[in-house]
Amino acid sequence: MGKTKIYDTAIKQETAVLVSVITPDISEETAQEYLEELQFLVETAGGDTRGVFTQKLAKPEHATFVGTGKLQEIKEYVEAEDIDMIVFDDELTPSQLRNIEKELKRKILDRSSLILDIFAKHAQTAQAKTQVELAQLQYLLPRLTRMWTHLERQRGGIGMRGPGESQIETDRRIILNKISLLKERLKVIDKQNETQRKNRGEMIRVALVGYTNVGKSTILNMISKADVLIENKLFATLDTTVRKVVIDNLPFLLSDTVGFIRKLPHHLVESFKSTLDEVREADVLIHVVDISHPDFEHHIIAVNETLKDINALDKPTITVFNKIDMFKPAVEFDENGEEIKVTLNDFKNSWMAKNSDPAIFLSATNKTNIEEFKEKLYEVISDLHNKRYPYNNLLY
Repeated sequence: MGKTKIYDTAIKQETAVLVSVITPDISEETAQEYLEELQFLVETAGGDTRGVFTQKLAKPEHATFVGTGKLQEIKEYVEAEDIDMIVFDDELTPSQLRNIEKELKRKILDRSSLILDIFAKHAQTAQAKTQVELAQLQYLLPRLTRMWTHLERQRGGIGMRGPGESQIETDRRIILNKISLLKERLKVIDKQNETQRKNRGEMIRVALVGYTNVGKSTILNMISKADVLIENKLFATLDTTVRKVVIDNLPFLLSDTVGFIRKLPHHLVESFKSTLDEVREADVLIHVVDISHPDFEHHIIAVNETLKDINALDKPTITVFNKIDMFKPAVEFDENGEEIKVTLNDFKNSWMAKNSDPAIFLSATNKTNIEEFKEKLYEVISDLHNKRYPYNNLLY
């Protein structure tokens, strides 16, 4: 008998290099933060970042995003290191995508297509899958000229092409029809969700909001004893999870929502606006912040901008600074150039002095200050409940 062949079925991890253009309107520090976030996105998608290329330009090159010299430098590197894909930190135009692919002969992704890939990977429910497919098709539509597509097979092929239509025109028509169908499907799902929300009765509704990967799902699990996926990855939660929670005999509904992120593609925001209905219709927001992240203050701004976009910024809000167990003192300099370390207590005092919203500092993983958080949450919800249902005050 011959020897049994053993086949290696392991999937090779794709390697990537990151590319960013630093324009005068952003600092090098901010550009570096964006690149670190992009690297985390690549890791979340399952890739391995092997290199980073940056270039200072007044604005991205119209034809190739970066200059021809930088593009040649990238080409030499990816060929020498056998890199699988190049990921750009901004959305590329169809012509830029086409020109770069032609030159580098590698898979080219931009920030939008990378996020779409992660969303597609994590979509579980019919709503999330429909929203992701809609966003993918809206992204694909202007980029058809670069692709070998045979989308007419989805519609039966022969007999579906109009007179005088080219392949691209046929594909475009099919995609537009598909987009229209997906939008109608989302309307139906939205109506079903609206009915579900109405059927939840008159309990106070609380929504967890925050930047992606700040610990919202951990807090939901901790308070409600739910079993929600927790991963150290961006966008681990796509679907809104709603749980009934009771604190000292006071019931309320707590929902976890998709995490926000800077430079989120506009068409993705539009597709996922229905997911944010839980935020828009909530009575109280819990804004979770990862205080251990060096750029958490910019994350707060990004979240508040999104809340403003959906008209939810003026709601009663409790700010929860999570991960205090991982906080590292920040270093600042006084007017004499002397180094000053800003401790957690220093930050607490300055935050309280500048902001009127209640703030709690905790570690959801280590369960530090959890009771203080529950007491503050009870206080805010109880006050709101008493104002809304004054005749029920005696119940609580």
